[in-house]
Amino acid sequence: MLTGEEFGRLFDAFERTAFRLETLAVYDIEEEREELERFLAGGDMGPDWDDNPWMRSMTDKGKEVSRVHVLRSPLTDYLRYELAAYPGNITAGESIGIIDLTEQDVSCLPNHDFWLFDDRDVYRMHYTPEGAFLGGELLPSDRISEYRGYREQALAAAVPFSEYWERHR
Repeated sequence: MLTGEEFGRLFDAFERTAFRLETLAVYDIEEEREELERFLAGGDMGPDWDDNPWMRSMTDKGKEVSRVHVLRSPLTDYLRYELAAYPGNITAGESIGIIDLTEQDVSCLPNHDFWLFDDRDVYRMHYTPEGAFLGGELLPSDRISEYRGYREQALAAAVPFSEYWERHR
């Protein structure tokens, strides 16, 4: 499994497309803890929330980044935080869709996160029960078509983030 900087290098290395399926209600990311606390306290989130520089570093190179977040209302504090940051990701060029399992049944998708890079490499994400990242496992190439199918099913079922956010903010 790839962790930390090794996994982070995948975002420099992909050439055209990166897709993520997100499924957790809470992610325990050490680098986000202070920001999450500031958000929950109603603090100013700063300019990076208006136009995410990490996302922009990929999309400015012509790379396409998209995600579908599968969640269940009511939102956890973490999901409220994460979704509040999505408009800055969208401004920076990411395409984001939402599947709310309280509104629709999508049993055809896996119950784990993954990243699909350039339609040729798929990494299953592993987390602790508390949501801490353990690593990304490169799946064998014979699983690529399965995960392409998951991506297509997720994209077809998802509502655009702006539509979801307007209804649930």
